[in-house]
Amino acid sequence: MTEWIQHRLVLPEFDRGFHLVTRMVEEGLPELSSFRMGWLQVFIQHTSASLTLNENADPDVRVDMETAANRLCPDSSPFIHTCEGPDDMPAHVKASLFGASLTIPVRDGRLALGTWQGIYLCEHRNRGGNRSLILTLTGTRK
Repeated sequence: MTEWIQHRLVLPEFDRGFHLVTRMVEEGLPELSSFRMGWLQVFIQHTSASLTLNENADPDVRVDMETAANRLCPDSSPFIHTCEGPDDMPAHVKASLFGASLTIPVRDGRLALGTWQGIYLCEHRNRGGNRSLILTLTGTRK
């Protein structure tokens, strides 16, 4: 029988950059270990932060991702929407490029991520505040 579970996870405030949050997501789903197989959808409820999967071992990758994102869309870009500061509209663009959700397979009570994959919160604002994720787990129990 397929089951559905949903939790809201509020992350702590992070500095601007790319942050590995895999463990926080796993800890936000205490039922995960009881699932034999299924899917986890992770959705961020914000328009100036995003989610992506990438390298989970070398923190230099996260620094380089931030550098690349800023080269693609620098704060100095000539946008019309500037009422929330020079980092706001670039943050919206970056959030659209990276995306608002991830779908990850679940196998034997764990996220079936590759050896070097981790979930990143991409904070595109200088002061974005706490970020909320909706974690929706579906599948069959062990």
